[in-house]
Amino acid sequence: MPDTTFGPNGWTPERLGDLSGKIYLITGANAGAGFQAARTLLKKKAKVVMLNRSAEKSQAAVADLKSEFGSGADVSFIRMDLASLASVRKAADEVLNSVPRIDALICNAAIAQVPTRKLTEDGFESQLSTNHYGHFLLCGLLFERIEASKGRIVVVASLGYNMGLKTIKFDDMNWEEGYGPNTAYSQSKLAQMMFAYELQDRLAAAGRTEVEVYVCHPGSSATSLISTSGSRTMRFIWWLMTKTPMVQTAEQGSYPEVMCATEEALTEQRALYGPTGRLEAVGPVGKGKLNPHAYDKTVMARLWEVSEQETGLKWEI
Repeated sequence: MPDTTFGPNGWTPERLGDLSGKIYLITGANAGAGFQAARTLLKKKAKVVMLNRSAEKSQAAVADLKSEFGSGADVSFIRMDLASLASVRKAADEVLNSVPRIDALICNAAIAQVPTRKLTEDGFESQLSTNHYGHFLLCGLLFERIEASKGRIVVVASLGYNMGLKTIKFDDMNWEEGYGPNTAYSQSKLAQMMFAYELQDRLAAAGRTEVEVYVCHPGSSATSLISTSGSRTMRFIWWLMTKTPMVQTAEQGSYPEVMCATEEALTEQRALYGPTGRLEAVGPVGKGKLNPHAYDKTVMARLWEVSEQETGLKWEI
């Protein structure tokens, strides 16, 4: 049965009150669902700090938002490339020096269906590095500031976690053999979810309950994700899909992450939030189905250890 916690129409931004004084960080916020999330939060008078790779696109996005909401709109950006651990560390330092509180860190940025295997400057497969390792490091570096703010960490995952191996390929995480755009993407998104659920467990065990951790997905939304990093064939298939009722707008796709960042009525963290309509790709936003391979404890714990080793960050929990 679809979740009806927020009524037949699901969660919508109409539930938001005044967010003055709140500060939200969003990765990958210069386009797509991240940009729409920024719009919604700014509309409610929050402060938004974008963490984006492209300075040019970020400047354009900030200009667009100030044009819409006025020159006083409190939106800015810090350059950060999630595929570079050095860039993530530099951006985190800048955040800690300039952002006094973090009410939510929304881990929205991603790349998807990279057609051929690519390695980052740190030697990691590009999708795993961008989607998982970069966010793992960022969350760890900013955690104390989030905790001091009694804030939230929101991981924007994907139904793609149900594709591929449905586990982590520990003996070849960088896909030296058998690379496939979809299987590598699936592993990267599953890794993000496992990070979030393992973090929930570690915080609960340590009695550190000031930080809430939520996982959501945008469903099938008309964003630039696939058109940015996918193959020509995938881009064409996606373009055709956007003409059907099985794909919703980027604004609708942003609702789950905004809900997870702000909604006080959310009580269940070990969940997956997103559209609850057909195939959970579109429709009213609420709690969807979460398959147990996403929180396989043995795999989660091992992935955490590997992630600490590969990023060089030992979480103090």
